[in-house]
Amino acid sequence: MTWSEMQPLLSQECWNTLYMVGWSTLIAIVGGLPLGLLLVLTDREGLLQNVVANKVIGQVVNVVRSMPFIILMVALMSFTRWITGTTLGREAAIVPLAIGAIPFFARLVETAVREVDGGLVEAVQSMGGNTWTIVRKVLVPESLPSLISSATTTVVALIGYSAMAGTVGAGGLGDLAIRYGYLRFESEMMWIIVAILAVVISAIQFAGDYAARSLHSRGGRSGPAPRLRLLKPAAAPGETG
Repeated sequence: MTWSEMQPLLSQECWNTLYMVGWSTLIAIVGGLPLGLLLVLTDREGLLQNVVANKVIGQVVNVVRSMPFIILMVALMSFTRWITGTTLGREAAIVPLAIGAIPFFARLVETAVREVDGGLVEAVQSMGGNTWTIVRKVLVPESLPSLISSATTTVVALIGYSAMAGTVGAGGLGDLAIRYGYLRFESEMMWIIVAILAVVISAIQFAGDYAARSLHSRGGRSGPAPRLRLLKPAAAPGETG
């Protein structure tokens, strides 16, 4: 296969991969951020302490995370067809990609938020700040560099997942590698796809690391913050329980 024949295929499937990964990342962030915050807030001594809810959320996250993506993708085919009307193509691939990435990102969010200095939380509490204020003014802003690094890790993982999605006709570079690099023994196509993925992942990792470092420097931190210990607000004088 000549370059003039490969170039249109590579351009189209590269765009399909970026399309799938982009939408899946957006959904993963929208769903994983509040889920990760809930894992911290509902934990023991958390601002919204609820051990039962924390265990249920944690178990659901663990179950989805423990499933190999190829199995999750097959298991969700009926749900994918209900959402998109099909199980083939890039739109269909976004459903399992997003569902697989949400708990992945949620655990990274949980780790990032737990690194926030507990003294900042207590300071806001002492000034009468409620839970939403603490989340909005302390937890998210202070953990933002780590959250950006977490989002970068999620994007890189989703690129790998999208390649597996190509094995069931989802399109993208993974599908191209299977159809030409494996089934038709076009080794040149396979190595070009490997090179493209390496460049894309390196660029995303560089951009994410640069953004995280910039925010970290702007915040003036000289090292990792102490592990967060989210305490419930102390009872006002005269109150009981």
